[in-house]
Amino acid sequence: MLWIWNALIVLVTVVGMEIAAALAHKYIMHGWGWGWHLSHHEPHKGWFELNDLYAVAFAGLAILLIYLGSEGMWPLQWIGAGMTLYGIMYFIVHDGLVHQRWPFRYVPRRGYFKRLYMAHRMHHAVRGKEGCVSFGFLYAPPLSKLQATLRERHGKKSNADAAKDEQGVAAKSSSET
Repeated sequence: MLWIWNALIVLVTVVGMEIAAALAHKYIMHGWGWGWHLSHHEPHKGWFELNDLYAVAFAGLAILLIYLGSEGMWPLQWIGAGMTLYGIMYFIVHDGLVHQRWPFRYVPRRGYFKRLYMAHRMHHAVRGKEGCVSFGFLYAPPLSKLQATLRERHGKKSNADAAKDEQGVAAKSSSET
């Protein structure tokens, strides 16, 4: 019966991490932590960017929790396991699918993954740390809502439209290769 509680703790932690990560993205990374996160909003060369230190910090916390849980603080190892599972999902979706940091390219054409992809492209369509939309990593609001918010903040020809155009160009270039 204990395994059910452990699995539930892992699942609740994954959901909680999406909420915590979205809040951290909006208020820390686009706030006082912009110094690290700026590298993620600028073109860069190589595999790593300063922003990756956020993943290292969260991984360190997950490792600490797993260790403390294995030393007798029962629920902590499962919270750490949930954080680790969230980190794996983040790596696959955000770094792989959205930012194409893998050796192969895939641009989703419909459904959940297209919505995530487009929402994050809209997030990056805004220059600087102010006025961005969609701070989640595994959840994205409806695209029409994000487009309306961008139009309201940035005028007639919004960067949301630019992100939509960019997605079309990315789809065209990936079909040409």
